[in-house]
Amino acid sequence: MLKDITLGQYFPGETPVHRLDPRTKLILVVLYIIALFQADAWPSYLLVILVTLICMGISKISLKNIFKGLKPMLFIIALTAILNLFYTQGTPVREGWIITWEGIDRAVKMMLRITLLITGTFLLTYTTSPMALTDGLEMLMRPLKKLKVPVHEMTLMMSMALRFIPTLIEETDKIMSAQKARGADFETGSLTQRAKALLPILVPLFVSSFRRADELAIAMESRCYHGGEGRTRMNQLKYGRNDYIALLLGVLFLAAVNVMKHFGL
Repeated sequence: MLKDITLGQYFPGETPVHRLDPRTKLILVVLYIIALFQADAWPSYLLVILVTLICMGISKISLKNIFKGLKPMLFIIALTAILNLFYTQGTPVREGWIITWEGIDRAVKMMLRITLLITGTFLLTYTTSPMALTDGLEMLMRPLKKLKVPVHEMTLMMSMALRFIPTLIEETDKIMSAQKARGADFETGSLTQRAKALLPILVPLFVSSFRRADELAIAMESRCYHGGEGRTRMNQLKYGRNDYIALLLGVLFLAAVNVMKHFGL
């Protein structure tokens, strides 16, 4: 069911990862992504996998929740693997085959890279509330205000979009259940018939989304919301000892991956 998808959700907790400053976690995710794309050989990938599993263990985010979040991306992951499997030149697995050993190696690595990339970003959203994420992102992007970039408005829109993903998924699931109760069939028939069957879902979903957006705008106006100028925060962000330790470990992790790449590992 769609309600099982955990994309964009926040899981409250009291783990060391949850208590980190959101700015620290944002920087660590950037370092993680750079290290992931720097990884080339299998030892580097194993190091990235090990670090990911350690972070999951510390944050107490289960593999079940990660797999639920990966559901919408399974098609893209599989398509990427197939394209790399059949379009990579090298030594054929058997004479006359178009599949090569290099293609298999590249396909598996690309699947791992996409999966780890998604997992790393999930760990950020799972352990950071949308409000904290917005505040941290806004403070990191504060220098862009000198270039007249509407930083607060941009971060607010990203936070709202992230926050409403679970809401829209839940709304879609309710509409599908209601349509199935009225005899709608979304699983049989040709591709064209399935696409037509989605119309009774998309129309009320769009109507509901616009209604929610209008209600949110009215609620913000009634509370005299005027953007970031002069805005105060209930919780002030402050770096602590654990934040500096985490940043140091992140830099060391990135350095280790680059050293392994230099030596062909």
